[in-house]
Formats: sequence, C-alpha cells, structure tokens
Amino acid sequence: MIRFIAKRLGSGLVVLFVVSALTFFLLYISSGSIARNILGDQATAEQVAMKEHELGLDQPLVLRYFAWLADALSGNLGASWFTSEPVANSLATRIPVTMTMVFAAMILIAFCAALIGVIAAVRRGWVDRVVQVGAIIGDSIPGFVIGVILVTVLAIQLGLFPATSTISPESGPDAWLYSMSLPVIALLVNGVTGGAQQIRSAVIKQLERDYVRTLRSRGIGEREILFKHVLRSAAPAGLTVLSLQLIGMLGGVVIIEQIFALPGMGPLAVAATGQSDLPVVMGVVMYTVVVVIVVNLLVDIINGWLNPKVRVS
Repeated sequence: MIRFIAKRLGSGLVVLFVVSALTFFLLYISSGSIARNILGDQATAEQVAMKEHELGLDQPLVLRYFAWLADALSGNLGASWFTSEPVANSLATRIPVTMTMVFAAMILIAFCAALIGVIAAVRRGWVDRVVQVGAIIGDSIPGFVIGVILVTVLAIQLGLFPATSTISPESGPDAWLYSMSLPVIALLVNGVTGGAQQIRSAVIKQLERDYVRTLRSRGIGEREILFKHVLRSAAPAGLTVLSLQLIGMLGGVVIIEQIFALPGMGPLAVAATGQSDLPVVMGVVMYTVVVVIVVNLLVDIINGWLNPKVRVS
C-alpha cells in the first residue's frame, strides 16, 4: 500500500508541475503588455519600462517561471500587482468559504445519492423511475439557474434566507449557516440526482453478479449480502463519480459565489482574471490543482483498500 500511495503521489506532483508550467506560460503569453495594463494608457514608455523591470517582466519567460516555482515551493506565491496583498493571505481568507460550501454539499450529496441509489437499485419501482427522470432533469439544469431560482423565491420573495452573504471575518456560526444554506442547496440539487443514478447502476451491476447468486444459494440474508458484499464492491464506482462531481464543483462554485455574493475563491478569480493580476490567478490555479490531486489521491487510497486489484494495477 505504501508503494501504491507513493506512485500516486509522484503522479500528482508531475501533474502539478505540468499544469503550473502550462498555466504560467499561457497566461504570460496571452496577457499582452502587462505593465501597460497596470499603469493605464496614460503612462509613458519610460514608466512602462520601469514597471516591467520592477515586476521582472524584462527577464526571459523561462527564468521567470523557475523563479516563481522556487518561491512557490518555499510557500511564497508572490503579491497582487494591484493591491500588493500577498497572494497567500488572499487565499487564506477565501479558501475556508469555498471549501466549507463544497465539502458540505459533497457530504450531503454522498449521503443522499447513496441512500436514493441503493433504494432505487433494490426496489425496482417508482423510486427507480423517479431517480432516472431526476437524473435527466438534474443534468439539464445548470447549478447557477437553480441558484437564481432559490434567491428569487426563498430569499427575495419569502425572506427565509439572506439574498447576499453575511459572512465576515468576525461572523459567528449563524451567519455561516444562513449564508451557506442556499448555495449548498443549489449544489445539492444539481449533484444528487446524477450521483444517485450512477450508484444505482453500480449496485444493480453487482446484484447481477454470480457471487450474489452463490451467497443467496447458501441461505445468506439479503440485508447481509447488500451491506457486507454488494456495497463494498460497488463503492469504488460511487466514489469515483463523487470525486468527479467534487472536481466539477470547484469550477461551478465560481458562478454560485457570484450569485450569492460569497467572499470565496470565485470573486477573487474573476477579478484577478479581468485585471490580468497573474500572481493571484496562478495562486488560484495552484490551489485548485492541489485540491484535485488530494481528492484523487484519497479516492485511489480508499479504492485500493476496498479492492486489492486496484493496488496491483
């Protein structure tokens, strides 16, 4: 298992390096005159040249990347070109908001999808048909549309929740709960039906295997077969689907946070991209890639524990 984890971790580090290099080169190549964007059209050529020297933009691009990489490995992601605030500080204040929303939604999605999917697989009746129809509807309605509907109905018309975030550095648990409720519900509605459909398919596939018929012929009860054998075999497929949903959420929360005015990673990424604030953009990209790598590593470890064949492969 240690060798298995080491190989997965090594693969993750390679992915992190490749993504950071590609992102860095593409951002700097496509951003035009960065110093001119920062100083404005009224700046003289001398002022632009001084700004480029100050930011190190007059150095070869490869040298700039390796200088950034050396600083990043030491924990220094640089500072914003517009606010001079360290990128690490900006991320530290916004990551808790985004990750609270994402992981709260994923916990609820995992629980609800597993419950509904297993019931739909075991009882092939109206629940099964509702899950399949719900999966089609859930996949066809974007999360931000659900967010707009929730804001309009539950926040503006009924006044049950705040229409915009009330989270601040000194906010208590009540502010977090009320501000996170609608965004989490928007992500939940959009993700639970698809997850339930995939878990349903995985459980049905296991129930049709020969080993299930063998267990039944030995007189083992259906509940023991389901919880002790079928769910363990179906878990890797369900975990893979949930991990893909979590990774997809990291992109979807950008719009959700804008709709609910949450002070998370979404507004920071949008503002930095619009201003060509490349140190901040690189920080956001690296944070996202690290989260994806960690999630995939955890899923691989759990799948390897559930199924030794995964470790061998």
